Amino acid sequence: STNKKWDHRLTNRPYSLVLNSIWHAPTGNELLRITEANKTCNSLCFTRDGKMIISGWDDGRIRAFYPETGREIFTINDAHNRGVTAVTVTNDCRRIISGGGEGMIRIWQINPKSREILATMKEHKNAVVAIRINKSDTECVTASLDGTCIIWNLKRFARTQVLFENTLFQCVAYHPEEYHILTGGSDRKVAYWEAVNGTQIRELEASKSGTINGLDIDSVGNYFVTVSGDKLVKLWRYNEGDVFGIGIGHGSEVKKVKICPNTQHIVSVSADGSVFRWKFPKSTA
Repeated sequence: STNKKWDHRLTNRPYSLVLNSIWHAPTGNELLRITEANKTCNSLCFTRDGKMIISGWDDGRIRAFYPETGREIFTINDAHNRGVTAVTVTNDCRRIISGGGEGMIRIWQINPKSREILATMKEHKNAVVAIRINKSDTECVTASLDGTCIIWNLKRFARTQVLFENTLFQCVAYHPEEYHILTGGSDRKVAYWEAVNGTQIRELEASKSGTINGLDIDSVGNYFVTVSGDKLVKLWRYNEGDVFGIGIGHGSEVKKVKICPNTQHIVSVSADGSVFRWKFPKSTA
């Protein structure tokens, strides 16, 4: 495996989830910082149309901001009683799906002047750490520290499948064709699952020493990337299940990772405050 050198460090200041920062990718300059005093942001995402940043906070609130100015658009109070630990938005930008420290999944309708709760789904017994939604907005998968991932039907607001593993799940992702789901967690393994019936079909040892904290799959489904407590960023070939490249540079545990939509770069963040942007290997991009 060839080590891929990072091409730009976006910040060397302590990375704090108390702050939401927006960066200019070509230069690495910080464009906007959103601060809520004495509160921690646990999760955030852009709506697909780019018009809002949706964020989940430890005070139990969901906050939406304009990405250009950082001005608050709306707040959903008391969304979860043990903090909002995961949040995502449907592809039509009309609904928010949130997970809480108590294990609940909630669906919120975004109306022009109000937000209303559509459903509460209670199956998880511990904090929800990740939520991914399919392209048609009909299904989502949630990962929890209780050792389960649950696939939910978003039309009936009901569970359709449960994935069980002896691990504290930390991350989950759909393959672009949506026939597989990938998971990672404290057992240091990446597992492939059949989305239709929840059967595990493959398992890879993704780290020798650290929890798999984050993973992402490229837009075609040929490659995926993992990050873990071993400080490494690993790029894998999806079908072959082997490591194609290793990124070395982070000085502490790597917490999250994302492949850019154009498959030109990989962005990773670590506990010591570093945000790294890596060049995607030319032979794959």
